[in-house]
Amino acid sequence: MNISTTLSILPGSPSSLWTTMRSVGTFNIACSFAALWAFVKVLRALRWRLKTTQLRGPPRSSIVYGVSNDLVSSTDTAAMYERWADEYGVVYMIPSVLGQTKIVLCDPKAIAHFYARETWTYVQTPLASVLLETSIGRGLLWAHGESHRRQRKALTPAFSNAAIRRLTSVFYDSAYKVKGAWDTAIESSKDGNAVIEVQNWMNHTSLDTIGIAGFSHDFGSLDGKHATVTEAFDTFGNNARTSVANKRTILNKKLGVTMGEISNKLLIRSRQEKGANMNEAEEEKSVIGLLLKAEGQDAELRLSEAEVVAEVRGDYSSDEFQANVMQMKVLLVAGYETTSISLTWALIELSRHPDVQTRLREELLAFGADPTYDQLKANLPFLDAVVHEILRLHPPISEFVRLAAADDVIPLGEPVRTASGKMTDSISVAKGSLITISAGAINRSFSIWGPDAKEFKPDRWLAEGGISGKAKEVQGHRHLLTFVDGPRTCLGKDFALAEFKTVLSVLVKNFMFEMRDGPDTQLEIARGLLPRPRVVGEDGIGVPLRVRRYE
Repeated sequence: MNISTTLSILPGSPSSLWTTMRSVGTFNIACSFAALWAFVKVLRALRWRLKTTQLRGPPRSSIVYGVSNDLVSSTDTAAMYERWADEYGVVYMIPSVLGQTKIVLCDPKAIAHFYARETWTYVQTPLASVLLETSIGRGLLWAHGESHRRQRKALTPAFSNAAIRRLTSVFYDSAYKVKGAWDTAIESSKDGNAVIEVQNWMNHTSLDTIGIAGFSHDFGSLDGKHATVTEAFDTFGNNARTSVANKRTILNKKLGVTMGEISNKLLIRSRQEKGANMNEAEEEKSVIGLLLKAEGQDAELRLSEAEVVAEVRGDYSSDEFQANVMQMKVLLVAGYETTSISLTWALIELSRHPDVQTRLREELLAFGADPTYDQLKANLPFLDAVVHEILRLHPPISEFVRLAAADDVIPLGEPVRTASGKMTDSISVAKGSLITISAGAINRSFSIWGPDAKEFKPDRWLAEGGISGKAKEVQGHRHLLTFVDGPRTCLGKDFALAEFKTVLSVLVKNFMFEMRDGPDTQLEIARGLLPRPRVVGEDGIGVPLRVRRYE
């Protein structure tokens, strides 16, 4: 090493001084940005505190997580929200992760105001938006504001009564496939009954139904085919040791490839139909097929290609055939999970309440032939009551969190005491506030539904005065928040109800159900795409029931 080199690295040399000065400069810039960021955060916090009505609520149980861990670990989060409402009032604040605060609405008037402004004033949180975009793209569930309004308007005709009426035969086909398979299982048993893991069957029923009715593709899961999508959903629901992030990655990749293949075929078929004279029986009737056929109509009612056809990194030769239909993924995920969970809960509750099961079967048998779509809606009151009682007690999505995109004032149906001790009949909400609504709490609240709120009681939907005065203030479908309300009311509500009633009617007419280990069998909630019931001690999402043929 020469002298000049040696000097250059000695303390105080020009080179080392320059390096030191550069490091100090970088450090100062970093400190300036950190200070600016902290200053902005402080200003936002001050603005939020000044603009938002400060409410009472439970104390922080964790410095980092607030009460979030308590909610996650609870076996009944809805009951926790309801208990806090009893203690602190119909709106209150809960401490959340990293110093955040959530405003919880348990007041029907406040909730109606919130839902009337959802997708404009109240939007998805940034994290939820990223997760939705990553998993299913910028479809209807992701969109808000004008984009959501336009997409929903374009999709609405595909979920009309006329459209669902044409699809009812698809629901029956799936239900009778289940019947055939269960008949075979019972025939091969020694004592005239079979233990059947019903949740997997309900999963496959929903998957095949949404495949055919949604985009004219038969996954064949009820026929025992091991389709890629079936594998993806089964993996997601059953592999408890895999992290949620890994599950989403596996699911998204498999859905992307499969939906790309399916949508490519559907797009080709749709183009061919446009150039051919086809009779009504041959025409495309699926939800996505109807959307594709609408191309060239009024621009207001037409989705852009980027919205109907999501871009994927495939090997197709043009943008048109690079395709994974975004709305197909929305339809698949939303239609598959929610309906299969509701059907599973229905079979559980009927197994726990044999008197209700018998009464429902008697109504269906007295009616005779399989009811049409219109008869399912209007001519089977006890079936309707059972279905809505399941949806009341067991909403598939039990909690919603939204971000205030603008300042707002939320009116209350009854006054609450603020943190300062004053009474108020409205609360101010600053831009950036987090708002939480627990559909499970509202659907099962003693103060809203009365002393029998936690009971499985279908007769409440039939008896005069069965729905209490305060429950009538809830403005969702049939006074429930299961399908939410306002601009984001579930677009597939009638589709889901028709499928639910069709499948349940076929199964209850032909089979008798009871819990494998007796009526006192303990259940717990398993985490998947959505929370699902599971018998305690079973792997994955197991719900084994003892099934006998009704003769």
